[in-house]
Amino acid sequence: MSMRPRVLALSLALCATTAQADEGMWMPSQLPDIARQLRAAGFKGDPSDLAELTRAPMNAVVKVGGATGSFVSGEGLVLTNHHVAFGVIQYNSKPDRDLIGNGFVASDRAAELPANPDFRVLVTTGFDKVTDRILKDARGKHGRAYFDAVDAATKAVVAECEREAGYRCSVANMYYGTDFYLIRQLELRDIRLVYAPPNSIGNYGDEVDNFVWPRHSGDFTLLRAYVGKDGKPADYSPDNVPYTPPGHLQISTDPVREGDYAMLAGYPGVTFRHRMASEFAQQIQWQLPSRVALYGDMIKTIDAASASDAEAKVRYAAQVAGFKNTLKRAQGELDGLRRSDAVRVRGADEAAMLAWLDKQADAKAIRADIDAAQKVLDAGATMRDRDQLLSAIRGMPQLLNAALTVQRLAQERAKPDAQRESGYQQRDEALIAGKLKQVQRRYAPQVEKALLLELLSQYKALPKAARVTEFDRVFEGEDRASLQRGLDALYAGTKLGEETVRLQAMNQDAKQLQASDDSLLKAAAALLPAVLRIEEESKSREGELLRLRPAYMRALIAFRKSQGRAVYPDANSTLRVSFGAVSAMDPRDGVRYRPLTTVQGIVEKHTGVKPFDAPQALRDAIANGDFGSTVDAELKTQTVDFLTNLDTTGGNSGSPVLDANGKLIGLNFDSNWEAVSASWMFDPRYKRAIHVDMRYLRWLLAKVYPAPQLLREMKLPAQ
Repeated sequence: MSMRPRVLALSLALCATTAQADEGMWMPSQLPDIARQLRAAGFKGDPSDLAELTRAPMNAVVKVGGATGSFVSGEGLVLTNHHVAFGVIQYNSKPDRDLIGNGFVASDRAAELPANPDFRVLVTTGFDKVTDRILKDARGKHGRAYFDAVDAATKAVVAECEREAGYRCSVANMYYGTDFYLIRQLELRDIRLVYAPPNSIGNYGDEVDNFVWPRHSGDFTLLRAYVGKDGKPADYSPDNVPYTPPGHLQISTDPVREGDYAMLAGYPGVTFRHRMASEFAQQIQWQLPSRVALYGDMIKTIDAASASDAEAKVRYAAQVAGFKNTLKRAQGELDGLRRSDAVRVRGADEAAMLAWLDKQADAKAIRADIDAAQKVLDAGATMRDRDQLLSAIRGMPQLLNAALTVQRLAQERAKPDAQRESGYQQRDEALIAGKLKQVQRRYAPQVEKALLLELLSQYKALPKAARVTEFDRVFEGEDRASLQRGLDALYAGTKLGEETVRLQAMNQDAKQLQASDDSLLKAAAALLPAVLRIEEESKSREGELLRLRPAYMRALIAFRKSQGRAVYPDANSTLRVSFGAVSAMDPRDGVRYRPLTTVQGIVEKHTGVKPFDAPQALRDAIANGDFGSTVDAELKTQTVDFLTNLDTTGGNSGSPVLDANGKLIGLNFDSNWEAVSASWMFDPRYKRAIHVDMRYLRWLLAKVYPAPQLLREMKLPAQ
């Protein structure tokens, strides 16, 4: 399989046009075509090397959980964010062993702690264009038939790719159905916790400082990937050995200053910058306000239900942290899009594009597809409130989700593997088992019932036309009191809170499950027809949009080209690169953000009360002033975090930030409040990314929570 993907013919034409140094989530294959811009920005390496996934630095960048990380030693040491690995830290925490509060330093390899069973590190080894194979049988079809043809071709390509054990493959949709790429990734399954700072360092400021500058967070964690003695991926075993990566990054010991070149490589989740103007309007006028309300309610519900139960608080810590991040991000995105006047700006841009299109020779056919796509979007919006709530009801509660997963898996197993739903094929069963194994560490009955009560109360308030018969039958009652009685009875009759029961149910077929008297399994069986029916409706819309959106993209790309602008694909969790510089910012009149923060800010913020409760060891080290080789020569103190104008979004958490020579200078962990809306609209006035300065990491490992063995492993001075 080719390591360097073939560049889209589309991209070849576009990348010769002007690209802003700070805007763009570029596929590695596109970078040689914007070599001039890279060099002008300050990159000192060969841009062609960045297109080769087997060469440094790209071979060191990995997908960690749902985000990013990088190898920083030849012995499988992985650097990522504290918040990315928070589930691993929580998994190993108990009331009498509080790794969240106290942090963790493994004294040696034997002391490293195994991650939760479904935690993965993926190493990308192949990235190849497969558009013709994916669309061959879809052409000429519509709706669900188009979706099924693409889905079947995708599964066939993935199955062929995964014939070699140890690899996880996927197909990425680029430019909204215009092109497809096969991604091949080595799946490392034995991941262990090596070093985690206390939460009051890794998450200093918590939600108060989330998406805020100035920032003073040491948001990093070190993990280690292990494999079997044969060098191949394996499940956890004490006999496993550290993985030897194809390459690793060297942490820089040079200073970081304003104006320095910076480059980031990672796996940004999803952006929507090329969506239609009506979708921008819906995002701002409905989706974001409703998301803010929903997640705010869920956080309050969990807090109240776990207020008097310390163990429940620990079990829901990761979920609450995720909810808080989603809530604050949604509010910031809403504020930012309003600040950038996104509805008007995107509407005017689309109107200009359509006016330009109407003058082109092939305008009629393209406009027909664009108009048809808009009708599909309009139809899908009619049940948006229902669909959002039902998705939350199915997905947020741990035990109910487990029951639905088990029932769906049994149903899918009755089909040939190639015809199973994605996520329920044989290749997915190890991940499903891993999730089921850890449920009891993230579940408390009173909290789950409280979550469901709140969600169901909102569902019952929907208009009758939006209600679903199966959900009404399983969850009887219209008021909170009757719903509560029903939930109490439902959870009193289940044993799915026990790991052995869940795993036993996972291995049963549909007939065996049907004979079960477990109340939650019975409820899940009753709900499943509705889930499948709603899924069918969604797939029909998705298939039609998959067929129609390329017309919009072709028009948009051609229009951008006429303006002298390049087009990179919207982010979709595939490996991307952005480049720019360490940058200050002027967010408001009379306000300027300097690009570096120092440990003095930690002391200034410290109150002794969460979230500004800096540990005594850290405060003593700051007062001592012994910063050694990590001191900033200009600021005369220890730096903590820094700002760049790099183009990032969710999923870029943990992405390595590199200097002009490809050395690691920072670890991406956040965006500023003014830039959260960049997933939809890039505004260079406000877009900044926030990174942990590697000098702070080095100082913490040397002076505060010492790990000299790790500094030696990373070939760093011990100060």
